[in-house]
Amino acid sequence: MMATRQKKPATPDGNDARKSVDLTFTSLEDSWTKIAQLVASPALAASRAIQAVEGKGGFGKYLDTPELINCLRDQAAMVHGGDLALTEAMLMNQATTLQSLFSRLIERGMGCDQIPTFEANLKMALRAQSQCRATLETLAAIKNPPVVFARQANVTTGPQQINNGAAVASRAQENENQQTQLSGGNHELLPNARAQGLAGRIDPAMATVGEIHRAEVGSR
Repeated sequence: MMATRQKKPATPDGNDARKSVDLTFTSLEDSWTKIAQLVASPALAASRAIQAVEGKGGFGKYLDTPELINCLRDQAAMVHGGDLALTEAMLMNQATTLQSLFSRLIERGMGCDQIPTFEANLKMALRAQSQCRATLETLAAIKNPPVVFARQANVTTGPQQINNGAAVASRAQENENQQTQLSGGNHELLPNARAQGLAGRIDPAMATVGEIHRAEVGSR
């Protein structure tokens, strides 16, 4: 029985990682359009930042730019489709990292004998703690969105005029009817009884002026 030698699993070679993106152009104008779209895309911007952070050492030299861009686009598509599992995991991991940073800075601060270094470490520790709390609040808001109860309020800062012709006319008619009912009758013009009474009490002799007797003047 012959023993077979197992092959070692292939390990990535940093020299094989692609650091550029291949684009196919049909014309000069098409090249301008595609390059502009690529540079302005969120995936390329994120990939450039990630590779700058990782640098040329560690995982940085194994990062393949086209694959990294495709991975970032897939993550964005998941969020666009309503799948927030990756987003929730990201926030939770960030909160855990900030908690670890908080603990480390506290340890460094407590080991300092000088007040300036002690104060600097404690300030940075409290900043990490504040960012951790904010990250957890964001995660809680995503998991349980707040419910907003809104009430309508009519608030005016100056004169307000409402022109409702039918409403104004009907309200005026209602006021007039109410006043009529309170007075006990209709406001109609009655005959002038006082004027008739005064005319009846006048001296009959003075009522009609007789003919005026004047001297007759004969004609010459």
